[in-house]
Amino acid sequence: EVQLQASGGGLVQPGGSLTLSCVASGFAFDAYAIGWFRQAPEKEREWVSSMRMDDGSTYYSDSAKGRFTISRDNAKDTIYLRMTGLPPDDTATYYCAAGIVVLQVGLQSDYEHWGQGTQVTVSS
Repeated sequence: EVQLQASGGGLVQPGGSLTLSCVASGFAFDAYAIGWFRQAPEKEREWVSSMRMDDGSTYYSDSAKGRFTISRDNAKDTIYLRMTGLPPDDTATYYCAAGIVVLQVGLQSDYEHWGQGTQVTVSS
């Protein structure tokens, strides 16, 4: 059974940092692309960052570039999203997703497996 388990969310003060984790199981981790998406209250879900696991290529949305870093630990089948300099606008539920054929890393429909989400709240 394919599973993606996201964790690491919580309450953080503006300007703070947080690292999210996504543990994958039930599929060939190295053959997929893994993406992070987020959905803020009353907003559409949007793409944040992705990594192609076969070659390690990384991609970032404009809002994530320079502040977020996606990385992986192959031994643990885990992908991370390090977030720094967080403003309140980064408050959202963050999801990780996996796709075997991802032609457009920012396209949600290219990802067939989704985790349950982890809540990030940026507030003082």
